[in-house]
Formats: sequence, structure tokens, C-alpha cells
Amino acid sequence: MRKILYNRSAALEYAKKWAYSRNPKYYDFSNLGGDCTNFISQCVFAGINVMNFTPITGWYYLSAGNRTASWTAAEYFFKFMINNKGAGPQAAQINQSQIIEGDIIQLSFKDNVFTHSLFVVATIPEITVATHTFDSYDRPLRSYIFDKIRFIKITGGAKY
Repeated sequence: MRKILYNRSAALEYAKKWAYSRNPKYYDFSNLGGDCTNFISQCVFAGINVMNFTPITGWYYLSAGNRTASWTAAEYFFKFMINNKGAGPQAAQINQSQIIEGDIIQLSFKDNVFTHSLFVVATIPEITVATHTFDSYDRPLRSYIFDKIRFIKITGGAKY
């Protein structure tokens, strides 16, 4: 296994290009519970360029019917990212003060269940994000009303 760097610039370019539209390589899950984590996975993939093809617990997308839950569901995305020791992106849960462009924020709106994923596009003068489902780019984090928040730093990755 070889460590690889996360190309934040490539991930940010991807987010800017696709925030208000859909990449035809990926299914649009907007009408099936939301497209936010699918979009965030695409952004992270643009910056790491390695998937983890471990059945069920990995992180990959080949088609709408051939993907892992971690590619499209916020909670599974979080669990994969912070626990991954194999191929693909790796991450850590951090404090807000440590967040930088290219990292991820997840929101819980009720019942301590995190259901919305956001891609950080700026931190100065304030944190702004890109996301799908309710498409936006450079939206201030402060414009969201939520119960809980968590911050995920993409620390790099690995490939075989």
C-alpha cells in the first residue's frame, strides 16, 4: 500500500464545475433521498482518484446499482472515511478551527442523525460550502439551521 496526497485544488475545481449541474458519469440521487453525499464523494474522488472496492464496506461507484452505501449516504460516508486504513481516501474528525478548503462538513437536522454533506470551498472570511440536492456553491455555513455539526478532514489516501 502506498500513501498518496489529496489534491485539494482538483477537488475544489470539480466542486465549482458541478455544483449547479450533474456530471453524466454519475446517477442523480436527488429524488431518492438526496444527492449531497454522492456529490461530495465525486469531489473527494476528483482529489484522490482512488476508490476502495471492498464489497459492502468500501467506497466506490461504478453505477447507480453498483456502488457502496458510503458513496451516497452521509453516515456510511463518515464511517468509511474516518475508519479507512486501506485504499482510497482517509480522513479524521476534527474541530471547526481545523477545517480547510476541500474538507467535508456534515449536518444533523434532528434525532442526532447526520443526513447532509457539504464540501468546504472557503474558510476566510467565513466558511462557505458547495452541495447538491439544494444546489449551491459558496453558500455560507451560517445560512443553515441544524441541530448538530461535524467536521471531516481529508488527510490523504492510499492505493495498492
